[in-house]
Amino acid sequence: MSRDKFNEISPGTNIPYVVNSIIEIPKGRRSKFELDKTTGLFRLDRYLASSSHYPGDYGFIPQTLAEDGDALDVLVMVNEPTFTGCLIEARVIGMFRMMDKGHNDYKIFGVPNTDPLFSDYKTLDDVQTPFLREVEHFFLTYKQLEGALTETHGWVTSEEAIAEVRASINRFVENRKPRINDA
Repeated sequence: MSRDKFNEISPGTNIPYVVNSIIEIPKGRRSKFELDKTTGLFRLDRYLASSSHYPGDYGFIPQTLAEDGDALDVLVMVNEPTFTGCLIEARVIGMFRMMDKGHNDYKIFGVPNTDPLFSDYKTLDDVQTPFLREVEHFFLTYKQLEGALTETHGWVTSEEAIAEVRASINRFVENRKPRINDA
């Protein structure tokens, strides 16, 4: 599948409340997989030097453009890991704010929308505090042994997350418009 095929996938079924999440890294992994923008394949970027592992399925929302120039990141709380390339319809319940290399690098946080085990999860208040702390600790420390530092700025509500989804979709649409110099 080429990179452009991923841009043909809708950003969600009920935007901005339910988003399509393309999983790059399954829960529990230390392998950092990324969508290769040239080939459209998932490639191994690196193996995390930290002993930490991803606390949920991690990927991106198609047809979005975050402030860091990549698709908007998403972390989906799952009971069992899925697989690289899996599409999960995720209900947006919050967002984790952080900075990486001086740029905002926000992480939309969601749960599988149709999974009955998560049917009562509507806001961050429905998530156990230890899990939210685990996510925060992971993103604060996962690059330290690589000599890179991240800044974490905590959790924000589903309303702020939904606003970021909308803004990222709008950035994507604006970025795709032909410019006079492109003609």
